[in-house]
Amino acid sequence: MIVDPSRVTAWVFDMDDTLYPREQGVMRLVQERINLFLMEAVGLPGPEARVLQKQFLNEYGTTLAGLMANYQVDPARFLREVHDVPLDGLEPNPDLSAVLAALPGRKFVLTNAARGHATRVLNRLGVADRFAGVFAIEDMDLTPKPAPATFRRFLAAFDVDPHAAVFFEDTPRNLAPAKALGMTTVLVGDGHGHEVGDWIDARTPDLLDFLQPLAFRDAA
Repeated sequence: MIVDPSRVTAWVFDMDDTLYPREQGVMRLVQERINLFLMEAVGLPGPEARVLQKQFLNEYGTTLAGLMANYQVDPARFLREVHDVPLDGLEPNPDLSAVLAALPGRKFVLTNAARGHATRVLNRLGVADRFAGVFAIEDMDLTPKPAPATFRRFLAAFDVDPHAAVFFEDTPRNLAPAKALGMTTVLVGDGHGHEVGDWIDARTPDLLDFLQPLAFRDAA
């Protein structure tokens, strides 16, 4: 068994497109808001703004990090505006809540999203009270995953032993620094077409399907 729950003291989850399926569309709405912000801030037409958005995401980890490195922007305004999206398509997930409650050890969210967005999403899913802590972009000093320093800061903030921790994430490259620090890594989803290397210990198309046997394996 790649993940032995009896040896895990910390379960760490990315949030968007990991705790809920990509098909529920939250990140598509956020990306549309990011594109609008870029069009205004940089003065590019829509198609060119989308190209720049992808470039920043690939090079810096988030569009905000790319903007801050190349332009003068107000990060607080960016985070507020791009995450101001409706969550009507996001479905509450009582099964996920039950699984998280049944897993031994502490549970955490490690997300490049803003804290306010994380709070809204976790409340909408009905799992906010299952987590011992949320580490958002503000806690990262606006330095997003996959920066190794961000992972070290998270581990220190919550006194997490990386060798007894599992990290679930939908972006393959964000799993690499976690693996280097000793965490067990699980890719959720198809990796968005990006490289999947030997820093990934396990893969699953569905988070709930992966967690259920671990949470309830000793149930009668």
